[in-house]
Amino acid sequence: MAGDSDAPLAASDLPEIMRKIRARTPARLLVGRAGAAYRTATQIGLREAHAAARDAVRAELDVEAAFGAEFAKRWQLFEVRTRAVGKDEYLLRPDLGRSFDDASRGELRRLCSPGADLQIAIGDGLSVPAVAAQVPALLPLLCEGAKARGWKVGRTFVIHHCRVGILNEIGTLLDPRTVVLLIGERPGLATVESLSAYMAYRPRANHTDADRNLISNIHARGLNSHLAAARILNLAARMIAIDASGYNVKEESALPDGK
Repeated sequence: MAGDSDAPLAASDLPEIMRKIRARTPARLLVGRAGAAYRTATQIGLREAHAAARDAVRAELDVEAAFGAEFAKRWQLFEVRTRAVGKDEYLLRPDLGRSFDDASRGELRRLCSPGADLQIAIGDGLSVPAVAAQVPALLPLLCEGAKARGWKVGRTFVIHHCRVGILNEIGTLLDPRTVVLLIGERPGLATVESLSAYMAYRPRANHTDADRNLISNIHARGLNSHLAAARILNLAARMIAIDASGYNVKEESALPDGK
């Protein structure tokens, strides 16, 4: 097949230093060409990655399929929804993904205790595979780490058709000190499994992106779950200490040597 001969040809054409550069990144650098076009293997890889990204955006989150029934039961996950009634409306009307529907507001008031020190929510966002891949490892680390600090942790819930601005309504409804929204990032051509943690201190209806903080690129080739949990908890502690979040809050290193 053409793809079988393309890969060794692309590698053999490059000096050692370029091969080392390519080995350090999933980006398609120095892939070579056939005439004016990409080589066949590169073309096929791009089409495969693009198809995976489209599927990730269009997928609907099934909690038991993504996390398993045992995990959902252990963490008492329950599901709520925004005002976007389907994926098409969610993609076309981002504003509808920033507020809960009426039934979900009632469920949140009924099932969640207000005033937690740390409230975690899981949003499908723009990549269901990212949520499925990263949350099972990250959520226990966050909950256990928060409890070890003596914090009151709110009951975690899952939000369908979720946008980042939903943080404001979580703050209004439940009045937690800090909120962490674990949400699937917009997929690219390198991975569809990258998760973001958006954070806010006492979010309210008039808050904007300037009042939030972000820890991104949580995935196998990016920020691993242990380091991500440490950074999220350290940043939450920083927010609590200074009664603020947003652009003027600087993240302190989660590593003891400061690297």
